Amino acid sequence: MLKKDLDLERKWVKLREKLKEVLGKKPADLNGILFLIGVQELGRGHDNFSKEEKQDLIHLGICKCLSLTGFYELEGVDQEGWPHWALKKQLPHFDVLEQEKLLKMHVLEYFSEEIGIINS
Repeated sequence: MLKKDLDLERKWVKLREKLKEVLGKKPADLNGILFLIGVQELGRGHDNFSKEEKQDLIHLGICKCLSLTGFYELEGVDQEGWPHWALKKQLPHFDVLEQEKLLKMHVLEYFSEEIGIINS
């Protein structure tokens, strides 16, 4: 494993531990953290979300995180308060592991820059 990958994994473990302190339990995986970001960005707090809404919240989390480096841009909010994003820059063609790394890097940036609960 490359040093860069080890650094990413260390930061990822640290983020999950910090979220455990804040939430009382550690998010299970990347999708769980993306879901939390989606809920945060939706701004409605804890709610009973349908399965489809949960998938939409994960997508919202992905768009928000990838917007930090210009891949997505917020277009606006619909009548129900859901943000809508537009793809602005083509995403790189990565395999699944590289996609996960890209998302983890952006999630770490989100929690560092937007929320301020971790240091990069």
